[in-house]
Amino acid sequence: MTTAVADLRYPIGTFSRPETITPAHRKEAIAEIAALPKKLTAALGRLSEAQLDTPYREGGWTIRQLVHHIADSHLNAITRLKLALTEEKPVIRPYDEKAWAELPDASLDVAVSVDLLKALHTRWATVLESLDDTQWQRLLQHPEEAEPRTVEVLTLIYAWHSKHHVAHIKLLVAGS
Repeated sequence: MTTAVADLRYPIGTFSRPETITPAHRKEAIAEIAALPKKLTAALGRLSEAQLDTPYREGGWTIRQLVHHIADSHLNAITRLKLALTEEKPVIRPYDEKAWAELPDASLDVAVSVDLLKALHTRWATVLESLDDTQWQRLLQHPEEAEPRTVEVLTLIYAWHSKHHVAHIKLLVAGS
């Protein structure tokens, strides 16, 4: 028996920042980021082309678009991380993720983005594992948000993002 998800947009719930972020939270987030390529590969399993071109929810992206979105998003995330580590409170550049999901590369074989994510997440986890307490507190500013984010909050958000989208794929698979 499967349990219905109340909001298919957020199968694991929305991101919730811990009141106090501990080294254990950081370690767990790094592990989640490092594990994303394997978890994504497992979730995709042997989906058919038709399943890859099926939206994971009504009004949502197809699984193919979703996989390419993860790569786009995580490329932006590591860039934001590196800017925060090398510049003083950089203002990051937002992008239109919906428009990016409509570009021609979003129709490529998902293996292209899965391979990219394998290399990207290896590099990302390596940087994260090297950070000291001061670096975790470095700031970056999203122009659409009043308060800056720390590197540690950014990391927790993308660990959640990784689990969030894998859960979308698992929902589609479970419903097949």
